[in-house]
Parts: sequence; structure tokens; C-alpha cells
Amino acid sequence: MTTQPSSGSLAALRERHGERYRWLLLLSVMVGTMASIMSSTIVNVAIPDMSHYFTLGQERAQWVTSGFMVATTVSMLTTPWLLSRYGYRATYVGAMLLLLAGGIGGGLARDFGLVLLARVAEGLAAGVVQPIPAVIILYAFQPHEQGRASGIFGMGVVLAPAIGPSIGGLLVDWFGWRSIFFMVVPLCLASIWLAYKFVPVTAPGGVAANRNGEALDWRGLALGTAGTLCLLNGLVALHGGTVSEAILLLAGAVVATGLFIGWQRRQLGQGRKPLMDLRLFQYRQFAMGSIVAFIYGTALFGSTYLLPVFMQLGLQLSASHVGTIMLPAGFVLAITIALVGRLADRQPTHLLVSIGLALLALSFGLMVVVGLGSPLWMLVVFAILGRIGLGFILPSLNLGAMRPLDKSLISQGSSAIGFLRMLGGAAGVSLCGIVLEWRMGAHGASLAAGASNPARIAAFGETFLMLTALCLLALVAAWQLREAPAAPTSDTPSPPQA
Repeated sequence: MTTQPSSGSLAALRERHGERYRWLLLLSVMVGTMASIMSSTIVNVAIPDMSHYFTLGQERAQWVTSGFMVATTVSMLTTPWLLSRYGYRATYVGAMLLLLAGGIGGGLARDFGLVLLARVAEGLAAGVVQPIPAVIILYAFQPHEQGRASGIFGMGVVLAPAIGPSIGGLLVDWFGWRSIFFMVVPLCLASIWLAYKFVPVTAPGGVAANRNGEALDWRGLALGTAGTLCLLNGLVALHGGTVSEAILLLAGAVVATGLFIGWQRRQLGQGRKPLMDLRLFQYRQFAMGSIVAFIYGTALFGSTYLLPVFMQLGLQLSASHVGTIMLPAGFVLAITIALVGRLADRQPTHLLVSIGLALLALSFGLMVVVGLGSPLWMLVVFAILGRIGLGFILPSLNLGAMRPLDKSLISQGSSAIGFLRMLGGAAGVSLCGIVLEWRMGAHGASLAAGASNPARIAAFGETFLMLTALCLLALVAAWQLREAPAAPTSDTPSPPQA
């Protein structure tokens, strides 16, 4: 039996730092989350230069983003088990060390295979880290202050990726694509230092981590990984491969999903801890929130990949121009999240999420009017509109979906909704690539180097319209996030624990 050091326990840290401790804990994990999110988005501005350096086609270059997304998606399922077995600090620091290794390794890599390996390592780390803040907010903060905590946390988290592409674009222009991998290094080092000061060694709820607990559900993880890979490769094969290959892969995804669900039910029936606790979906708000998260992830991450490519290859803008255009939108997003976070403590979350999705859909739809002669301020305004939409969604979706959950399911809920959002995101990146290539072919255009042309821009516009349709579809499920007359629960409100 392992004895946790008293100085690092939740009770000792709370006694040492007093009432402000929960905010210090949130700040500590915010820094690491900033690093993980920056690593997921900043590479997009370097994809054209990286493609040229390694002489990559569009499909191979896309895996720089997709490989990260797949790794993030799958590793999110392990977070509840890691937190229960090793506690907050060991889980968090381990993920930060892996992210640090991926950043340094990617920056030094001389082979595209090593770059992909570094991106997978970064993705695995990001997947473990990203569900943790929602767990802390729902455990450590009272319901009337959870929205404010989500808003402040979200504001801090989005500032890094808001500033990151701008700095990254300049670094790509000045020093080449390798330099962007090193941007996560200072954040990783800072997060590790903060973790040893403020992150407890205990597990969620303040209980001791149980290193002699149940083993990880490797069979469930393997089935989840197989299903994810089959889905993404099946989507790519729908256009770039043969019909039989696409059908086979997508059928494999369906079979793997069915086996995964059956195995999770069996684990639950035998009294063991499943990788994903399916009791979560008995809560209507969580089930509807999961649908919104999947579709929203598809649109969000698909556009995160598509926007820089459109500006650079469609409008012939430099990487530094792309970063500069996105910079004001990032600051607006940070301010919006802080304001909406406070609203989420008083206003229905389904209304806030619906407003956000409507604004996001509008920002995508307006991209069809952008052409070679369009002023840059138009791109800035449309980007700001979309980021205001994101500002309404980000602090509201998790709270609306997870507030009804029993305390014992919070870690599982954060992991599951994050998994579905990232699964949608990974599919979204592939889907945007597929639809863009399809519309390029239909217009007789291509992404090959050369002067831009109206046909190429029209193909991008039609791909943005696909994202508009997805956001409108998510609106239907978002309206179902409204509070149910009665939600299943087994305990009364308890003091904050973390």
C-alpha cells in the first residue's frame, strides 16, 4: 500500500493556501492545457512549408493534424483511470513531460515519420490533460461559481492559441517550420513547476490514489482505437481510395463500435470499471450534449484546418498574414468566454450554446463571399464573428451536459464528452480534406503551387457551406440541453473537494 506524502495531499494544500487554493489549482492546470491546445493548432500555419520541405501530397500533409487528433481522441478515454490510479499530480506531470518530448522531438526531426511520431506523442499528452480542468471545476467549485471558473479558465486557455498562430506565422517566415514545435517548451516547463506547488497527489474527490486498483481496460482501448482509425481512414478512402476499401473500413468502424459498447456493458455488469461508463447516457442532457460536442468538434477542428489553408493557398496570403488576421479574433474570443462564463451561472446553458452555434454557422456561411479582391478587414470581421460564437459555446457546453451527473461520474463524463468532441474533430479534419478535394475536382482546380483562381476559391466556399450545415444540425440537439424536470442523482450537494 502506497502512502501519499501529506504535504502534497489535497487537505494539506488547501490548508496551506486557504480559500484561494482552488483558483491556484485551476491556474496550474490551465498552463498545461494552454500548451496542449497550442500544440494542436499552431502547426496548421506551417503545413504548406512542411509539405514543401518533405514533398508531401495533401493527404499525407493532412496526417500532421489528423495523427495528433487521433492520438488525443483515444488517450482521453484513459484519463479517469489514470487519475484514479495515480492521482492528479503524477498524471498531469507525466503528460507534460510527454508533450515536452514531442515538441523537442518534432523540432529536431529530419524525417517526416519522426515528425508524425512527435505529433502522436503530443496528441497522447493533450488527450490526457484536456479532461482534467472540467473535473476540477465541477469538484472544486460550487454550482453558482462554476460558470465564472469556466469563463476565467477558458479566457486564459484561448489566449495562447490566439497569440500562438500570429507568433507561429512570424516564426515560420523567419526561421522555418521547425521553430513552431519549440513554442510549447516554456509552457511545459512552467506547468511542471506549478504542478509540484499546487496540484495534489490525491485523486478526484480528495481520496487517495489507488495504485493497486484495477488494470486499464486494454481491450476496450484497443477497440476504441480500431474504431477511430477505421472511421478516419474510411472517410479518406471515400474519395481517395476505392469504393470497396471505403465500405470495408467504415464497416470495420461500425463493428468495432458495436464490440466496444458490448464490452463496456459487460465490464459494468461484472462490477468492474469500464473505460467509458455507459450510464452517462441515461442522463438526457449529457446524451444531447455529447451529440452537440461531436458535431461541434467536426465543424470547429475542420475549420481550424481549413481556414489557414484557404488563406494561404486560396488567397495567396503569407503565414504571418494569416496569424495577424486571426489575432483580433483570438482576443475577442477570450473576452467573450469570460463574459459568457458569468452568464452560464444565471442563464440556461442550452440558450447560450444555441446562440454560439448560430453565430458559428453564420461565420462559415459568410466565407463564400470572400474572394481575391476582398479586403482583409472582411476576413477579420468574419473570424471575429465565429470566435464570438465559440465564446458562447465553450464555457456552456460542458456545464450544461455535466451538471446533472452524479459526482462519481464526473471524471468519466469529462473524458467521454471530450472523446466524442475530439472524435468529431478528427473526422472533421478528414471530412474537410475530402470535401475540398472533391469540390476541387468538380471545379477543375487543384491545390498545386501557382496563381490562385476563382474555381479554387469556389471549392473552398462550398466546403465552408458544409461546415455551416453541420452547425445548424447541432442546433437541434443543443436545444435539448435544457434542464430536465428531474435528473437522477444519488447524493446531496457537498463541499468542494477537487
